[in-house]
Amino acid sequence: MEAGNQTGVLKFILLGLSEDTDSQPLLFGLFLFMLLVTVLGNLLIILAVSSDSHLHTPMYFFLSNLSLSDIGFTSTTVLKMLVNIQTRSNTITYEGCLTQMYFFMIFAGLDNLLLTVMAYDRFVAICHPLRYTVIMNPHLCGLLLLLSWLICLTYSLLQSLMFLRVSFCKGTEIPHFFCELTQILKLACSDTLANDILLYFVTGLLGVIPLTGILFSYSRIISCIMGISSIAGKYKAFSTCGSHLFVVSLFYGVGLGVYLTSGTTHPSRKGSIASVIYTVVTPMLNPFIYSLKNRDMKRALRRLFRRGAYSQ
Repeated sequence: MEAGNQTGVLKFILLGLSEDTDSQPLLFGLFLFMLLVTVLGNLLIILAVSSDSHLHTPMYFFLSNLSLSDIGFTSTTVLKMLVNIQTRSNTITYEGCLTQMYFFMIFAGLDNLLLTVMAYDRFVAICHPLRYTVIMNPHLCGLLLLLSWLICLTYSLLQSLMFLRVSFCKGTEIPHFFCELTQILKLACSDTLANDILLYFVTGLLGVIPLTGILFSYSRIISCIMGISSIAGKYKAFSTCGSHLFVVSLFYGVGLGVYLTSGTTHPSRKGSIASVIYTVVTPMLNPFIYSLKNRDMKRALRRLFRRGAYSQ
């Protein structure tokens, strides 16, 4: 990691959420609890969907993949933070930072694209119910999932390769609890214009196009729901997409806050708190949002628990 006469660094320092040593045990316990809830909650969603034939539909197929992505999304950032608190070391190697960024970008992008695909699925289910099984066939569902993975893998790999050309000389303190690309590029002592262009271009592309697709899908959904004559029919139609709409609002609302705070010259603790909500709290809440008011999911979870109880 050298550029001319500049001295490269092999480690970064993660400043974390608080410099107060007395608060570290509390942070460790809190984040460990949220990580366990996130992993267990999303694993239950995956097991319930895979074990119940009634849930072998496109909506739950994408939901189980979203749960898998959420597990990776949270684990990528929180595990290293827990290790640092436990070992009382806030350093991360260059390779570790690059790896964390790579997987963070994959799972963040995958969450984004899966929410878009799920919005399209709800649009087809509500506006074209008679053609739903024909349009959302297994081949199309598998193709949409594969395309989402390929887009995220390609972008993350490209961004990681571009990161390898950046050199760092001094000031390697990252004002965050994980390696966020925008914050790290501010520490570079080499030219990062190409990195910045790629970052903001693809971020805008992967943000604007999916969000536009979601907004279009829900504009059509609302139009279709308003065309239903009975109140009971309207409620039933809206209930099938209410959970997804809430998750989308939370994901993009907090994501926008993270994007705006990460672009500031002097990031604040508020930016880190917004990132915690984005990377930890939202994935933790998703299983509860999708299961509490979903009769099919609650029924599948009860069957799963009964099956586990009988096996013992």
